[in-house]
Amino acid sequence: METDNDTDADVSLTRRLAGGDKAALADAFDRFAPTLTRYAWALAGSRQDVEELVQDTFLTLWQKADTLQLSTRALLPWLLVVCRNHARNQARAVAKQASDELPAELASPPEAEEARERLRWVRDEIDSLAPLDRRICELCLIEGHSYTEAAEMLGLSVGALTQRVSRSRARLKKAVTHDEH
Repeated sequence: METDNDTDADVSLTRRLAGGDKAALADAFDRFAPTLTRYAWALAGSRQDVEELVQDTFLTLWQKADTLQLSTRALLPWLLVVCRNHARNQARAVAKQASDELPAELASPPEAEEARERLRWVRDEIDSLAPLDRRICELCLIEGHSYTEAAEMLGLSVGALTQRVSRSRARLKKAVTHDEH
């Protein structure tokens, strides 16, 4: 139970904090951190979350010190409410993050990883083409331009572009069938 000396000390501490006294914040931390830490363990499941709650509580104390009005003249109840509010915000953030993730049954199956690896390999093969052939592949295969549009963009005849596409496809096909990727 708080005594009059404790509440007087809280009022004095609050005044010092409102004046921007950093030593007062250190004093508040030394005095209230153990209690806040025990309380935070009841609200959070990991050491990291507990530490974050205590840190956020003292940060809020520092930021709001100049407008702080203690209804009971005791600082600890105010700190406990702030800690609880931070815990609620933390729980909401965790729940939102969890709801943004795909459920395990919808996560990509092992075949998807294999397909991604194949696509990366194909992209690597395209990247190994000569610069002009690579640009033709990008324009026609990736960006979806017609041969006519791509030829015009690159200053080539449609026949020359078609021939380069044919050679590039043959090279990619040979690489795929030869290396069995």
